[in-house]
Amino acid sequence: MSRSSEPILTSNHHLKAFAQRAAASVREGGRVLDAGAGDSPYRTYFAHTAYEAADICERKSHQYRHVQHVCDLTSIPVEDERFDLVLCTQVLEHVTRPRRVLAELRRVLKPGGSLWISAPLSFEEHEIPHDYFRYTQYGWKQMLDDTGFEVHKLEWLQGYPGTVAHQLNLARHFLPAAATDYGSGLAGMLTSAFVATLRPILLASAWILSRADMRHKYVARGYPLDYCLVARRKEAA
Repeated sequence: MSRSSEPILTSNHHLKAFAQRAAASVREGGRVLDAGAGDSPYRTYFAHTAYEAADICERKSHQYRHVQHVCDLTSIPVEDERFDLVLCTQVLEHVTRPRRVLAELRRVLKPGGSLWISAPLSFEEHEIPHDYFRYTQYGWKQMLDDTGFEVHKLEWLQGYPGTVAHQLNLARHFLPAAATDYGSGLAGMLTSAFVATLRPILLASAWILSRADMRHKYVARGYPLDYCLVARRKEAA
């Protein structure tokens, strides 16, 4: 994600609300794992819990300050059934073995424990080259069922206006400016001039739609950038 997209991208707003709902669901003193926590931006929401963070921290730019468990998420160095809740936001697109990760998150959850998780359905490549997958709602249901979870809630993270806002903002940055990029000649010059005129309109439109999405998630039509889910650990019959 580029810094220029952050004021328009509504995912951060909705992820905060998602993490706050997760925190509110945990009893006082409950044990929580933030899996792939990065620099633990949501840890303050879990101040009433025993909060632990896990991340791989393998690159110099990813030496996070608040990580207790430096590890691959397919092998978390804790005992079975340690946590009441696992939070895992915007991580699963960056792992090469997502089912292995989900199985490991089930292992460390207590019976009846909950997994609060999100990942993109439609988003530009980021954290390159460590960006491997996108997930449909049907893929989510299948993966979670395969790894011992029961889906209790599956939602769009943001509404369709949030998706459109992000796409408009990307178009503002990514549409080429030179006439030669449009085939040169009169048509290329006219297209280039049109794009230059369009950029402030794209920005204004993206900003308006992003604010609308933060006020109210419209989910009747279209598609989200990301899905968020709440799943519970299933027990063997």
